[in-house]
Amino acid sequence: MIKQKRSALTLKILTLSAMLSALSIVMGKFLAINAGEVLRFSFENLPILFSAYAFGPLVAIAVGVVADLVGCLMVGYAINPLVTLGAALIGGGSGVMFYIGRRLRLSPTLNLVLGVFIGHILGSVLVKTVGLAAFYQMPFGVLMLWRLLNYAIIGALEAVILYFLFKNSYLNGLVLSFGVKDGKGGERKDCDKSEYIKTKEFDKGDEDNDL
Repeated sequence: MIKQKRSALTLKILTLSAMLSALSIVMGKFLAINAGEVLRFSFENLPILFSAYAFGPLVAIAVGVVADLVGCLMVGYAINPLVTLGAALIGGGSGVMFYIGRRLRLSPTLNLVLGVFIGHILGSVLVKTVGLAAFYQMPFGVLMLWRLLNYAIIGALEAVILYFLFKNSYLNGLVLSFGVKDGKGGERKDCDKSEYIKTKEFDKGDEDNDL
């Protein structure tokens, strides 16, 4: 019985992860606003950050890698291993920060902002910039400054969007139906009686710390 429940839980998380990867592809490859060859404005990382907060770093890494690889194949882009690594680090870095923040009992809003910031610094600003600078033969320092400005704006918007997403009771219930983990890193004991931990975090922890 326990094995069957775990198998069902794994299948549900895989299903939602595939949906998040597909959403990332659509946002990054079809709805992005391009500014030259290496700069673009998109919310392709929003589903990755969502998965990091809801399911942890490992799931977020998988979502980032799948979204980058499949997206490149769909539109005919050359696969850049460093860009793929950057996508993985966005999910992994933010997911680890979210986990550490909960352990340290940080304010949910502060934890969310730090997670988004760490993910983008590691993945978008550092690793992806190295890959793009090498591929397009552009000065690393100049490109990094432009991308730092770009992702400072995008990251701030993503943090605001995620904040309100995780305060939404309907969305929380939807994610809960996929069997999320509790905020302490353990599996929920009762799927029907448990309350989605993110709702509790934001309702109780951000009364005086709204964005």
